[in-house]
Amino acid sequence: MHTLSEENYLKAIYNLYKQGLAKITPTAISEALGNNPASVVDMIKKLVDKQLLEYEKSKGVKLTASGKNVAISIVRKHRLWEAFLLEKLGYGWDEVHDIAEQLEHVYHPELADRLDKFLGFPQYDPHGDPIPKANGDTALTYKTILAEIPEGKTCRVVAVKDTSTPFLQYLKKLDIGIGTTITLTEKIPFDNSMSIVINNNTHTSVSKVFAENLLVQE
Repeated sequence: MHTLSEENYLKAIYNLYKQGLAKITPTAISEALGNNPASVVDMIKKLVDKQLLEYEKSKGVKLTASGKNVAISIVRKHRLWEAFLLEKLGYGWDEVHDIAEQLEHVYHPELADRLDKFLGFPQYDPHGDPIPKANGDTALTYKTILAEIPEGKTCRVVAVKDTSTPFLQYLKKLDIGIGTTITLTEKIPFDNSMSIVINNNTHTSVSKVFAENLLVQE
């Protein structure tokens, strides 16, 4: 068994890797977790000793096969719990993350598989992140952001990069969720803001930061 803190580190490193970070440094881990850099270095040493990580200053941090298995297990449970909380218990997509952060550490060898089967083997969690299978395979990870869509094009929301409560609540206020269609009508050169039409109905303007945190598919 691993401590809650160890599991959180392994999960953070896995997520950084899946984001395509070429080199995962202690600084990147510190920023992802909001932890003190010195404590991050200490934890890396502990995880290396437990053969869950490999670390070279020139190459950064890398999960070992054992470390990757632990990380996948935690990420899988987290995203399955999010789907369960939204679909079966009626929580909002802005509420499920914090609860799943606690439930992901509940351990039983059959728990994730039973939850997966009960939910009908979902491929994505409520925020559009792919749910890993037991062997680590995942569905397509979406990478195109709204900011990259040309003027006049219509796209569909498939995921969010920012899963913070304020951003998700703002999306809810705009009636934007997974599957919502957005037409980008104009890009404003002055501040890189955008004029959009939501579901062929609501016209509004959004900031560059907003457009960089919404993942879409044409």
